Amino acid sequence: MSKKKVSALDMPDVPMGQLPEHLNLQRTRLRCKADAPIHYSGAYASMGVDNSVDIKNFNSNFKVEIVRLTEDEIEFDMIGIDAALANAFRRILIAEVPTMAIKKILMVNNTSVIPDELLAHRLGLIPLDADPRVFEYLSENDEPNERNTIVYKLDVSCKKGSPRITVKSDHLKWLPNGSELEIATLDKSSKVKSYTSFSCSQNSLPEISKKPLGVKHDDIILAKLGPGQEIELEAHAVKGIGKDHAKWSPVAATWYRMLPEVVLSEEVKGQDAEKLVKKCPLNVFDIEDLGNGEKKAVVANSRACTFCGECIRDVSEGLVKLRRVEDHFIFTIESVGALSPDELFIEAVKILEEKCHRQIVQLS
Repeated sequence: MSKKKVSALDMPDVPMGQLPEHLNLQRTRLRCKADAPIHYSGAYASMGVDNSVDIKNFNSNFKVEIVRLTEDEIEFDMIGIDAALANAFRRILIAEVPTMAIKKILMVNNTSVIPDELLAHRLGLIPLDADPRVFEYLSENDEPNERNTIVYKLDVSCKKGSPRITVKSDHLKWLPNGSELEIATLDKSSKVKSYTSFSCSQNSLPEISKKPLGVKHDDIILAKLGPGQEIELEAHAVKGIGKDHAKWSPVAATWYRMLPEVVLSEEVKGQDAEKLVKKCPLNVFDIEDLGNGEKKAVVANSRACTFCGECIRDVSEGLVKLRRVEDHFIFTIESVGALSPDELFIEAVKILEEKCHRQIVQLS
């Protein structure tokens, strides 16, 4: 007797808006096979499934769970969003969250083997320990002042007959009163003017004077000076974003991945269990002792899975199911500047909120 192929549309007992388990897995999971991942992007609208964004559903389903938080790195889960929103946060963190970085170098003397341009480039990439939220942007029409500019001085020399000196980032000294270099003028009767016009010391500003505006890392090598060589310069730092130059990017790296889901469709015992555990170098699987000398393989840490595919090679098809949850993202942020990684994410949320507000205003 021939068997009739029945689709989900022919099932009268399936309520509108709900799917059978195997179809719901296709809709919400990305599956990985030995040759390539399989993804069904159908909207399932004919079955009454609405994939449009709903604010009420988003508010009830969206969650953020912090997994690990250190001074320079955070790993957290964002649950209940799609890849577009996760990627928006990633792009904002890289390119639109502002930081302070050295932009202008006033070179007084450089007799080292490092060319002026290369030394200036190295100085620009040094992370500064300065909160960008208390500073203003410096536009082309603005004058440098205590609210939009930070001035550093580098003055290191190696005397003749002395051993070589390694110039590091801790040689940069903050000048809270502004530039100490004078602008040369042809009119000697005019008043001497420096390159920055601070009306007051940055030490006197309550929002800035909480701590010295130094560098984040003291051991960054800038140059090496031999006997008789010296470097004297001033470095002016301003506020900017990574979209203009990578030196203003506040993160070393930020990335996300969908939550891995590893499932064993049947029990794997004995030597087969030991072989499966040895296949995975990340300890996704473990051995459970059943007693009486029997052992079986269990999924111990599916979160560590990187989809290398070793566990599904040379095993019966369907024994190990590798999937990714499409609305659950593991997000990692590595900070390099003055702001902690959790503060960076909060700033990214504020920027995205401003973007949404501007769009609403333009459409209304």
